[in-house]
Amino acid sequence: QVHLMESGGDLVQPGGPLRLSCAANAIIFSINVMAWYRPAPGKERESVAAITSRSSTYYADSAKGRFTISRDNAKNTVYLQMNSLKPEDTAVYYCNAQVRTTRWGPWYYYWGQGTQVTASS
Repeated sequence: QVHLMESGGDLVQPGGPLRLSCAANAIIFSINVMAWYRPAPGKERESVAAITSRSSTYYADSAKGRFTISRDNAKNTVYLQMNSLKPEDTAVYYCNAQVRTTRWGPWYYYWGQGTQVTASS
C-alpha cells in the first residue's frame, strides 16, 4: 500500500519559518495532485496548498504570500515552505496525494497521518 509520511512539524515562534515534507514510501508510477490540508472551524479539513503534476499551484487565501508548495517528482515528495507563521496557523497538517502505482492502474487518494505545527510565543 502507499503510505505518506509527513515530517517537519515543530514548535516555532510567530513570524518564524517551517518546512514540511511529505514522501510516499511505495513504488509510484505517477502522482497527480499533491496537497496539504489542515482542520478548519466548521470543516473537517481545508486545503492549504496544492500542486499539480505540471507544477501549477493553488493556495488558500490565508496562505497566499506566506506559504510555498513545491514537489520533487524523482523523490515522490511534496514540500510546504511556511513563512511568517501566525498563531492561527497552529494545526495538524496532513498530506494528500493522488497516486497510481502502475501505468494503467487506477488513481487513488492517500492521506498521511499528519504533522503538528505550532506557532506560539
